[in-house]
Amino acid sequence: MKKKVLTIVLFILSNTFISFAEDTKIILHTKQSAGTIHKELYGQFAEHLGTCIYGGLWVGNNSSIPNINGYRKDVLHALQDLKVPVLRWPGGCFADEYHWMDGIGPQDKRPKMQNNNWGGTIEDNSFGTHEFLNLCELLGAEPYISGNVGSGTVEELAKWVEYMTSDGDTPMANLRRKNGRQKAWKVKYLGVGNESWGCGGNMRPEYYSDLFRRYSVYCRNYDTNRLYKIASGASDYDYNWTKVLMDNVGNRMDGLSLHYYTVKGWSGSKGSATKFLNDEYYWTIGKCLEIEDVIKKHCSIMDRRDPQKKIGLLVDEWGTWWDEEPGTIRGHLYQQNTMRDAFVAALTLNIFHRHVDRVKMANIAQVVNVLQSMILTDMKGNGHMVLTPTYHVFRMYQPFQDATALPLEISCDSIKVRENQTIPTIFSSAAKTKDNSIVVSLANISLDKSQDIDIVSDLSTINNITGEILKCKNISDYNDFEHPQTIALILAYLEPNKASQILQNLPDEIQSDVARRIATMDRTSPDVLREVERVLEKKLSTLSSEDYTAAGGVESIVEISLGWKQN
Repeated sequence: MKKKVLTIVLFILSNTFISFAEDTKIILHTKQSAGTIHKELYGQFAEHLGTCIYGGLWVGNNSSIPNINGYRKDVLHALQDLKVPVLRWPGGCFADEYHWMDGIGPQDKRPKMQNNNWGGTIEDNSFGTHEFLNLCELLGAEPYISGNVGSGTVEELAKWVEYMTSDGDTPMANLRRKNGRQKAWKVKYLGVGNESWGCGGNMRPEYYSDLFRRYSVYCRNYDTNRLYKIASGASDYDYNWTKVLMDNVGNRMDGLSLHYYTVKGWSGSKGSATKFLNDEYYWTIGKCLEIEDVIKKHCSIMDRRDPQKKIGLLVDEWGTWWDEEPGTIRGHLYQQNTMRDAFVAALTLNIFHRHVDRVKMANIAQVVNVLQSMILTDMKGNGHMVLTPTYHVFRMYQPFQDATALPLEISCDSIKVRENQTIPTIFSSAAKTKDNSIVVSLANISLDKSQDIDIVSDLSTINNITGEILKCKNISDYNDFEHPQTIALILAYLEPNKASQILQNLPDEIQSDVARRIATMDRTSPDVLREVERVLEKKLSTLSSEDYTAAGGVESIVEISLGWKQN
């Protein structure tokens, strides 16, 4: 049997240039195991909030925005590339006001509803059970249904489970077939309520415990489907909630949720997503790292009743929370996403890797256009999409999914931040993949100090080392929407073979738009050129800024198209 090549893959987040020497030392134990890093730790969360669903995931079949059966084509492809393992829906706070029967049947016959939790938006329920579960199938993701306990009934949730998962000759299964879906879906994860201590009903843990025991009886397993039943757990520091549920519910639940946001506070301004001082950045990192202490304390409580760790702790809402972007709708929670957020994502995932014996799933809030999202979209024209720095962290970290966590030791400097916190300059995680590769993540938290890192391992040989760096000039840097006209201008000035290579790598829906703009381009204003020069610095500095410059035209797009075919 041929021995597999041992590869070390480095994933680096940096504010400054990183070299490898001896200032920071990492000892990597490749022959030990700290457990399996469950792929579900890389789960996503889609709530009916702002434009997460409508305009983010879903535009409908009749939209001018390119779509596949109503799903935004650009977003769908981006999420497929991310290999989303599990997707939580429909809430959040929305879940406990959502009545699933309003979201089935012909889309034009469904009743409208007001989203009372998030801005009072009127929704037409065109995105419902079928649309969500079919989306999960397209993504290859496990559905995580959050059921209505706050304003719903046991009967309502029991019938929803039957509708989704029964293949028998049952009333709800037959209703599903009438609505166009013959075969039942596989639904593994069922959340029995959400934040029942707050927007999910303002309950006491003792009262909710009894409700869960009741609901869990009637949410049955149909045919070969087996539900993983998740109790509504605590918010960050509410350790009593966890204790009461472990005492009163125990092994009747398969999992217990936990919510933790890196947030300044719940009253007043939460701070700008893009405009912040250095000490605010360091405070954010400190607040982010605090999740580990919170996890440890909840796990300790769970261990007393469940020493074999059969009940999973699911961090099914986490991430940063800033003020809405200026000019956006209050309550829609639309925020930009900077490299600061990327660091929060990377550090939090690294922490989850340390606690895989108990932490079985996590869902970042939220997938599109809300809070710490993977993707931002707009609805202008044919629609635009941008991938956030957080998206790229999740993309880079894909090899960690279902890999074996490896213990490591780090010796590095530390930084004192406000509120008497001390944070390390380097944060890291390591794992061994099924193909015997070693993956290592490194995050340089310092804003002004590069880190020389010496990685020591017990490996006898290393056949190959590869790496990828996600870095920025400023910690407040973020990705903005692509502008097809700017892309067209730049491509028009490139050599046709180079332009064709770039064009073919653009999303399908942008390719045609850019090609059309190149073909119809005639003259370019000097003001436009100055702006492009400013953004691209020296890359276009040789262009004239004193007169109109000829570019584009049919001949240009023909040459580019010929180069495309050759490539």
